[in-house]
Amino acid sequence: MADVLYAQTITASAAPVANSPMSMITSFAPFIVIMGLFYFLMIRPQSAERKKKEEQLNAIQRGDRVLTRGGIYGTVADIKENILILKVSESAKIEVEKSYIENVIKP
Repeated sequence: MADVLYAQTITASAAPVANSPMSMITSFAPFIVIMGLFYFLMIRPQSAERKKKEEQLNAIQRGDRVLTRGGIYGTVADIKENILILKVSESAKIEVEKSYIENVIKP
């Protein structure tokens, strides 16, 4: 009888406390680390690249040579808010939305 009582005391005292604040922090630590890595490896570089692209599009001026997403090279002839009029040859001009410019080639 004493052995059974002693065994119950040992198992009860050896059980981890599941509701302590420290055990909750250690169980969520890997998720916090993964989210931090995700932010620094994925989200932050994308937002920096998007900001750079936006600055590049806002700096477009007449006379700049541009490449559209469709692969058309042209020279900016006129700018109307979000629409660029590109001169693609001596007699052809096309209208392209500013967001469809892939690259700006400064002369």
